Amino acid sequence: MAMMINADVCTACGDCESTCPSNAISPRKGVYYIDPALCNECEGIHDSPQCMEGCFEEDCIVPAE
Repeated sequence: MAMMINADVCTACGDCESTCPSNAISPRKGVYYIDPALCNECEGIHDSPQCMEGCFEEDCIVPAE
């Protein structure tokens, strides 16, 4: 599964993009987007998704449904 960014909550600060070890996050339409084909939720690299650790907005980055 992958993570996803809630566009309604994203402030486009970019903090998540720099923390992503798989380069799955990029700007798109004024906010940030996580490419599900690249996102592996940091499994095998970190204990938790680094994008969530770097984001200061509550419920902005969540597991994709």
